[in-house]
Amino acid sequence: MTSDLLEAHKGCSKLMPLLHLPVQSGSDKILKTMNRKHNIKEYLEIINDLKEKNPKIEFASDFIIAYPGEKKDDFDKTCELMKTVKFINSYSFIYSPRPGTPAGDMEKVDEKLSRERLSMFQKIAEKIKLDYKKKLLNKIVKVLFENKMSKEKYKYFGRDEYQNPVIVYSKKNIIGQEKKVLIKKFSQHTIFGELTDTDNFLAA
Repeated sequence: MTSDLLEAHKGCSKLMPLLHLPVQSGSDKILKTMNRKHNIKEYLEIINDLKEKNPKIEFASDFIIAYPGEKKDDFDKTCELMKTVKFINSYSFIYSPRPGTPAGDMEKVDEKLSRERLSMFQKIAEKIKLDYKKKLLNKIVKVLFENKMSKEKYKYFGRDEYQNPVIVYSKKNIIGQEKKVLIKKFSQHTIFGELTDTDNFLAA
């Protein structure tokens, strides 16, 4: 994340306001064991810098839970990072050994404890995502529509600027078009809305 790339998020309209910025762990000790080149202080400085440059920006990330050597304090720091940044999307997995790597020969975290930690972490992540989606209700968002739902005659699927899956009803073909959508409800993985600019359809 160079300074010119950070600066680009200030005014470049081609950059969407969602950045996937992998962190892996909230513990500096674990990051060092992973041979990662960043620490949490530096990571948060980047996050805060980007927020100053673009107040609309949101973040997604990757997490490895129960990496060899992870103690309760390390895990707690990872949970705290999730709560601090409030990632609107995240991918989290239990550490999987890779033969031939340094970590492959390290002592593993107990399997049962690993599953418990992953479950705890994902519950925190899901609550943050749910709270984020609640804030979208009754707001108008821009959605680029990708395809028609195969089992639903008049339903179309697209994604908004934050890569949220959005489904709407339309009797006209809107594939490949960007439309304004009023968010009406949501499920765990999908947002449902209504088209607000049906008078301005492009020719199908």
